[in-house]
Amino acid sequence: MPILKRYMIERDIPGIGGMSIIELCGAARASNQAIETIGNKIQWQQSYVAGDKSFCIYLAEDEKVIRQHAELSGIPVGKITEIPQIIDPLTANN
Repeated sequence: MPILKRYMIERDIPGIGGMSIIELCGAARASNQAIETIGNKIQWQQSYVAGDKSFCIYLAEDEKVIRQHAELSGIPVGKITEIPQIIDPLTANN
């Protein structure tokens, strides 16, 4: 299995914040189908939807795989940012 890095993908999708659950399910299905095609080089963790943007967290081998996923799924990619570290409330216990 390849080593996967965490990325945040910022997507500009006009009106996404007002989309119905049915429309969002269609986008999720398209993403899942692209992931199935690509294989174990990418995993979708979750997405946040707000206004005209979505912020998606993926584990991927590299940015090239993320762009391949976007092409296969038809979901646009704006900015890709690697996330090398995560902190949360439990970080304070270290």
